[in-house]
Amino acid sequence: MELSPKQRQHLKALAHPLKPVVLLGNNGLTEGVLAEIDQALEHHELIKVKVPTKDRELKESIFETIAQQLSAAKVQMIGHIVIIYRPAKEPVIRLPR
Repeated sequence: MELSPKQRQHLKALAHPLKPVVLLGNNGLTEGVLAEIDQALEHHELIKVKVPTKDRELKESIFETIAQQLSAAKVQMIGHIVIIYRPAKEPVIRLPR
């Protein structure tokens, strides 16, 4: 799923007050963590995930894997936090065109 710059900016603004709902542990991105992220996306549409590693390439790889496997859109990566969006079956968030 690709987002336009205007849509991405809108989602960043909506995500600003949110707290991370999923925290990756020492085991990294496991099937259980992916299932938890999938469930959180289904319920919230827009979530933050905390990835506690200093390796930027690893964070980008995790971000890309989540987006591909869960058919989600990558919104932003800041520090240890990644913001992910996937519209629900009955979307609550309305994206600008």
